[in-house]
Amino acid sequence: MPERKQAARRAPARVDHPFKGIALVLLSTVFLGCSDVTAKYLSTSLPSIEITWIRFLTFALMFTPVMLPASPLYAMRTERLGLQLMRGAALLGSSLFFITGLRFLPIAEASATGFVSPLFVTALSIIFLSEKVGLRRWLATALGLVGVTIILRPGSNAFHVAAFFPIVSAFCWAAALILTRMISGREAVLTTMAYSALTGVALLTVMVPFVWVTPSWSAIGLGIFIGIASTVGQWIIVLAYRYGDASVLAPFSYTQLLWVSILGFFIFGELPDVWTITGAAFIVASGLYIAHRERVRRAQILVLEERSPNA
Repeated sequence: MPERKQAARRAPARVDHPFKGIALVLLSTVFLGCSDVTAKYLSTSLPSIEITWIRFLTFALMFTPVMLPASPLYAMRTERLGLQLMRGAALLGSSLFFITGLRFLPIAEASATGFVSPLFVTALSIIFLSEKVGLRRWLATALGLVGVTIILRPGSNAFHVAAFFPIVSAFCWAAALILTRMISGREAVLTTMAYSALTGVALLTVMVPFVWVTPSWSAIGLGIFIGIASTVGQWIIVLAYRYGDASVLAPFSYTQLLWVSILGFFIFGELPDVWTITGAAFIVASGLYIAHRERVRRAQILVLEERSPNA
């Protein structure tokens, strides 16, 4: 009986419908872009730890039905508690470092730099997933690092030490993706999201008293909006990946750069300079090629499995 209940809580089987998946990814970038822009606006009045705490508290409240033992949606049973807690901590780090960077950097620059996560995923997949990475993927990774260097321009007057925050955020996000792969197929999606919310709230509740600034009602409202928008955006991504492979859908997440650039211009008067645009082009090209190689690699694996007499 427990096995049947656990199976019922798992995500529905994947359906090959890539156009629906692409549409959902594009929709998710609107929510995530609005969340980032609002976080930057709020960072002028509240510490990043407090903003992140409100975000994760909202996240946890939205998943309360999943956490109540008497609820028919209860999904807190896990066989990978350690991995779930590590994923939650990594997700928290990604949010906290990114919001901290937004306080000091133009949003387009922070967002473009944050998109280097596929580079970190490539490196971490070798260590934790025992994947083999070919020369072409390493060259694509190097291209992405060139893009980061163009945006940051270390050694120039334009360089800001806060530029490292989006990079650390991208590393944390890559770690969260690797941990997601490690528990994928073994844990329900609701379980993973609930533990991420609880881990973030628990850690931030310990930290937030040290930086607490009493927020206004409008700031509380904006913080709740950040939590709802980011949670809905992440959930739409989960839905999107039921309809298509990650290698097909991931490139469309770069449209988030367009939204944050437009909103950044109208709200903060920030216009991406030629260095940010050029560096972002390198990073996007790198990510697109890595996604292409991932698609080729999976196709080759499927061919080998079809030819194997033991398949």
